[in-house]
Amino acid sequence: MSASNRKSVLKRILKQLKKYKISVFLTILFALVTVAGTLAVPVFFGQIVDLIVDGGNIDFSSIFRLFIIIAVIIGITCLSQWLMSEINNRITYNVVKDIREESFRNIQRLPLKFIDSHPYGDIVGRAIADVDQFADGLLMGFTQLFTGVLTILGTLVIMLVINWVIALVVVVITPLSLFVARFIASRTYNMFRKTSEVRGEQTAFIDEMIGNLKVVQAFSHEDENLEKFDEINGRLTKVSLKSIFFSSLVNPTTRFINAIVYAMVALAGALMLVFETPLPFAFSVGVLTSLLAYANQYTKPFNEISGVVTELQNAIACAGRIYEIIDEPTEVPDGNDAITLQNVEGNVNFNDVSFSYSSDKKLIENLNIDVNAGQRIAIVGPTGCGKTTLINLLMRFYEPASGVISVDGNDINKVTRKSLRSNYGMVLQDTWLKTGTVRENILMGRPDASDDEMIAAAKAAHSHNFIMQLSDGYDTVIAEDGGNLSQGQKQLLCITRIMLSLPPMLILDEATSSIDTRTEKRIQDAFAKLMSGRTSFIVAHRLSTIQEADLILVMKDGKIIESGTHAELLDRDGFYRKLYNSQFAV
Repeated sequence: MSASNRKSVLKRILKQLKKYKISVFLTILFALVTVAGTLAVPVFFGQIVDLIVDGGNIDFSSIFRLFIIIAVIIGITCLSQWLMSEINNRITYNVVKDIREESFRNIQRLPLKFIDSHPYGDIVGRAIADVDQFADGLLMGFTQLFTGVLTILGTLVIMLVINWVIALVVVVITPLSLFVARFIASRTYNMFRKTSEVRGEQTAFIDEMIGNLKVVQAFSHEDENLEKFDEINGRLTKVSLKSIFFSSLVNPTTRFINAIVYAMVALAGALMLVFETPLPFAFSVGVLTSLLAYANQYTKPFNEISGVVTELQNAIACAGRIYEIIDEPTEVPDGNDAITLQNVEGNVNFNDVSFSYSSDKKLIENLNIDVNAGQRIAIVGPTGCGKTTLINLLMRFYEPASGVISVDGNDINKVTRKSLRSNYGMVLQDTWLKTGTVRENILMGRPDASDDEMIAAAKAAHSHNFIMQLSDGYDTVIAEDGGNLSQGQKQLLCITRIMLSLPPMLILDEATSSIDTRTEKRIQDAFAKLMSGRTSFIVAHRLSTIQEADLILVMKDGKIIESGTHAELLDRDGFYRKLYNSQFAV
């Protein structure tokens, strides 16, 4: 990330803080009180030292009074520091909450093209791990960076008032500390960004392997996966060590320079006292004690700031990756003039539709389909011919490169996505169930349905019996993606959702691929009743399941090469007949 991009990220972070300007104001107020209290204490300690060094009759009452003042100041300072930290925590985690909500909201609206082209684990890593890293840097920035800068400026002003000669010594040496910190910090940023990227790659790999562990174990691929993980883990270790090595140089180098500052102040003050240098201001052992305390206070924030700068480099790198997700263009929003589909009959038309996933590889070209309301349209063809792509276009998960898809004469690009998709019922080969009860998963199809309607849908989908055999029936909690159910049971629950919602149009993409033959026959009978009067698109590899379709579209290389009924296509002795015979050959 370039310097200009870093500045833009910082501006975005400051913009996020505007929402909490009252809390930020209170933070600044308590920071001022904390710094003022910290700076006031050395003056009183210097006065105590002078009262003791003078000898003779020590004024214990004055010393006691000064200790009381110091105790009150320290108490106020501690209280102020606690309140500042509490407010800083609230600001930080509220900003983190906002960023997570913003990123998740944007992820929900991202086109599937983006999701399909990026590892899921990397996206998850940005929303979780990178946000946590950002929170750590932001919290340190609030609690240490601001108070550190105030302490440095305040200490310098007081030292100039007390003894400008010694203050001048401090000012001359200070730029060396700043130069070292800047030199190292500028080289750690890219390393931290690389660390975040490799961490995201590792998260993506782990997510992929855990999600497909059955396949991994079935093919005994554990050793190969371990080697791949070790390779990614090794790279993460290298970049992490490099970034930590350079960032860890900041603190000791600045401490060394700060020790030089402290020694120079002590030396200059001691020489003034020993040789009784004539000065236009009062100078004593107590004053020197105060100056040494201020020199230590002056240099200490540089150590803290150097660590904060390192953390901020990491935080900015992580924030940049988060903002990339937030700024990723979402689906083109529905226009103000977009219409809402109502009373849909189910006439669907493709007019010269073309689409490809990449510009250098064409898929669907000049596709024309006319589907009348209530027709059952089967789509068959070899793998990769564009069957599922056709479904994605119907649902507007992808936008066609050219041409028009219409429902009841309405261009779907001029229809609200919600109304379009709510008029389709979809069951895919890849099922999805959320973590929750069976009831919650079924009611996703129609949240206002009654229990009787839900049970009737389950019976129609032949899922009621296995649901009742679960530990808590419809209230049984199922794991993520239905992990504690068989693939067939998960598919039955997805079919139940459609049976409950009863949309005017159906999309069945290998909807019974994981169901046993006996249950599949029952489901097909239920589907036949469900599809009656509804426009239905059926994607199937088992041609025996689509023989009753009103129209069969045979696709190859993104084009419809044959169309007709099952009997008509068999009579033509074309590609469809070869597909059919290949499945029933003895």
